[in-house]
Amino acid sequence: MSQDITIKITDRNGTKHEVQAPTDMNMNIMELVRAYELAEEGTIGVCGGMAMCASCQCYILNENDVPLPEKSPDEDAMLWEAYHVKENSRLGCQIHITPEINGLEVELAPAQ
Repeated sequence: MSQDITIKITDRNGTKHEVQAPTDMNMNIMELVRAYELAEEGTIGVCGGMAMCASCQCYILNENDVPLPEKSPDEDAMLWEAYHVKENSRLGCQIHITPEINGLEVELAPAQ
């Protein structure tokens, strides 16, 4: 049975959004941002979610409260080359919507 979770997203203008995310559609944070139109079209998910562009980079604001998957080598390599990277940077395309991340809070990194 489908279960929606709540994700809090701060867009690039500093506006905070609390959105509902379905856990049964194999979506990720980048796709969620696109679905709710929280970033200007063409500025997020440029590579289609392949961890090859960092346009979906976000900062995890409550990383100690929500269990996230480890960074893959591809994600780590892409963040190494990206701009505006912080210790809490992740690629939104690599964080899948699962019940475990209910309550996740992210802030979109500035556009590249």
